[in-house]
Amino acid sequence: MNEEKQEDYIHNWDEFKFIKGSKESFKVFNEKFGTIIMVSNQRGIAKGVTKIEDVHLIHKNMLQEIEKAGGSLDKIYFCPDMNGPKRKPNPGMGLQAMKDFKHIDLKKSLMVGNTFSDMEFGRNLGTTLNIYIGNKISIPLVKKQLVDLVFPDLESFSKSL
Repeated sequence: MNEEKQEDYIHNWDEFKFIKGSKESFKVFNEKFGTIIMVSNQRGIAKGVTKIEDVHLIHKNMLQEIEKAGGSLDKIYFCPDMNGPKRKPNPGMGLQAMKDFKHIDLKKSLMVGNTFSDMEFGRNLGTTLNIYIGNKISIPLVKKQLVDLVFPDLESFSKSL
């Protein structure tokens, strides 16, 4: 959804940049899917290099920008820990979402992400499809069993629906 920094975290809203077409894609996702949940590891908080207040501001502003583009997210879960049951690829944030949104059916759910940790999270949670956003060439053979579909970006995925 956003441009990543090389070997660093996005620490504040000034550093957050949407990838072209990503925020507009949520309008399509809202039309095609039911509940949309975001799960995010935020290790920078545990490391003391990112402030939790800045993560909250990033999420608030990100949601506003997505809404301005005609889309929405139902909830954002994030894990500030270095490890533990809620940190992806562990399914803790997904299990919490299922408690909060009782209608979620994993047999009808998919995981969209740009890391192999995201793909492992989807498998560990039991989602039906794992959609990898990134370069297909970069998927090592040992990780291919985690990935069901590949798209270069969220906009391409939304246009395929």
